[in-house]
Amino acid sequence: MPNLDIAAMVQAFAVGVIPVLFAITLHEVAHGWAARAFGDRTAEMLGRLSLNPIRHIDPVGTVVVPILVFVLSGFSFLFGWAKPVPVNPRGLKRPKQDMVAVAAAGPAANVIMGVFWAFIVVMASGSAAAGNTVGVFLTEMGKIGVFFNAILAVFNLIPLPPLDGGRVLRGLVPESIGRRLDAIEPFGLIIIVLLLSLGLIWPLMGPMIRSLQLLMYTLAGAGGA
Repeated sequence: MPNLDIAAMVQAFAVGVIPVLFAITLHEVAHGWAARAFGDRTAEMLGRLSLNPIRHIDPVGTVVVPILVFVLSGFSFLFGWAKPVPVNPRGLKRPKQDMVAVAAAGPAANVIMGVFWAFIVVMASGSAAAGNTVGVFLTEMGKIGVFFNAILAVFNLIPLPPLDGGRVLRGLVPESIGRRLDAIEPFGLIIIVLLLSLGLIWPLMGPMIRSLQLLMYTLAGAGGA
């Protein structure tokens, strides 16, 4: 446990909370938007297409986990997730095919948000270099937004259910393989936690996260940050 520095904690939390909160919120809302576009209005009827983060708070993923990760990382990192948006495959026009697009919508939203935050970095970096307090704040916030959205996009595309990548894979493979993926899904999170604890995921994800960050900055008009 790092030594508690309240001032550093408040400063780091203030910089990171907005990009992290909206990254996990818009990720889930994007699933709902895509589902509605393909015929399923479940999320809309339950009021889950709102951009109000309060409607998507998960007590564990949005509150407990981010605080624990934030403190244990020495106030340098935030990670969490929102309450999943409900999707009824039977409400989709073509359930198997449409679920691919619905699942992919979340990571796609994170990529778009990452480009937005990279643009903020590009726009604010000049004033930050001149010592402007607002410029420094926006630059640091933007960098966190790029980093966190890259993590969410890459992590969720791991081809293991119940992650988005697993649902995309489920819609692309033959039904015989799909049923095997369905059997794995109840144990998916346990498998992921085990792989994380053994250090087997981050060495693979790290280069992809860095490459995606570079792409975000490039699309925003910069070569890096």
